[in-house]
Amino acid sequence: MKKLWIEFKQRPWWRKTLNIVELLFALAGLGIIGAWGIFQLGLTNNAGAIDENYRSLMSVSEIEDLKHANMTQEEIDAAWALRYGELAALARYYPVNARLILSAAQHSNNPLVVDRMIAAAKLYMEKDKDLDNLAANITKLLNEVPQQQRGNVIPWMDGPEWPALKEAILRDSALINEAGRLTGVEPRLIVGCLVGEQIRLFNSKREMFKRYLGPVKVLSVQSQFSYGVNGIKDFTARAVEEHLKDPNSEYYMGPAYEHLLDFETKDHTTERYNRLVDYRNHLYSFIYTGCILHQTMLQWRRAGYDISDRPDLLFTLFNVGFSQSEPKPDPKAGGSHIEVGGRIYTFGGIGFDFYYSGEMADVFPFQLERFASNNKSLTEEDVDRIQQNMSDCRRPPRGLEYKKDSTPATTDDATEEPDPFGIDHETTPSMEHTVQ
Repeated sequence: MKKLWIEFKQRPWWRKTLNIVELLFALAGLGIIGAWGIFQLGLTNNAGAIDENYRSLMSVSEIEDLKHANMTQEEIDAAWALRYGELAALARYYPVNARLILSAAQHSNNPLVVDRMIAAAKLYMEKDKDLDNLAANITKLLNEVPQQQRGNVIPWMDGPEWPALKEAILRDSALINEAGRLTGVEPRLIVGCLVGEQIRLFNSKREMFKRYLGPVKVLSVQSQFSYGVNGIKDFTARAVEEHLKDPNSEYYMGPAYEHLLDFETKDHTTERYNRLVDYRNHLYSFIYTGCILHQTMLQWRRAGYDISDRPDLLFTLFNVGFSQSEPKPDPKAGGSHIEVGGRIYTFGGIGFDFYYSGEMADVFPFQLERFASNNKSLTEEDVDRIQQNMSDCRRPPRGLEYKKDSTPATTDDATEEPDPFGIDHETTPSMEHTVQ
């Protein structure tokens, strides 16, 4: 070895460099061949291991599935109550996990999925007697109270009208959400006004409207005295348009909204009527509603009273109109009286009931801010897109909607196809409405 080293040292520098490179290549080749051999022999395979909690994992997976077909609705409701009781106990000790499980449970139709999630979480908990005792006490209390089947706690939502109206509203959900975005108003507030007006209409002419709303599940459109699905009067709509353009108005929403309701023609009266009395596309009805809510809120805020967190007042003021909107420190909610099932409600009360009922919260969620400020003005393309939302559906010609026997054959609308739901809106009797 010493002789080889002496011989290596005596070689010229270029020969030494070449020998070192050759040695490095040889070592690299040997390493690759060795790694290939180890791989082929299977020496790198991970045989895995049995989870030390395998019996618990198996137990969680084997919790019996709930068979809805074999359980009554009362039993299903009772099962959910017990699961929420268990979550209440878990939330006292592990609120993060309880919140995650609750959120997941809301998207499941199986109450026992909650059992599995809680059991899975408990795999990482040491035996906690306090938690177990709390859960047992809650379960005991729940078991002492028989499961009740009392329907909806809100009486007017417990009849056959609400499911039909709800379906009709869901059909317009995209338009309502778009109107909310355009007007800077939480869409749920717009729906609250819509619910109040539609319930009022349904119950003021019950026999007539249940023929339409029940079978075809369509929103009722007014074409006399008040217009559209939200019953907006002509002078109210004109006031909304004026407020949008007047920077000195207490109702002014800002420059971003000035062109929101621009007209295409010089005949504003007819165009406004056609916007609102549109049986197929209700976007304009929802936009006017959003503007009324936003403008009224700004009026009160500028007077020193913030009612943005008072949906009951907002619905009431929408119902009674700008003329009766007088900012003051002790406002009262109410509005027009509406009788449903022998019980008297107010417009503001019905809107309030809906707003906090949780109904359709997945489509019209509660927002952190009910009113948003928009600093970006609408472009001409935006305005044109809004205007193009009007359909070419058949409407009673402006001025003739008051004449039940008028059937003009020469009007522009006379050649348009009939309402798709088969409703003859021209012969629908007018509905009395509160001042709007």
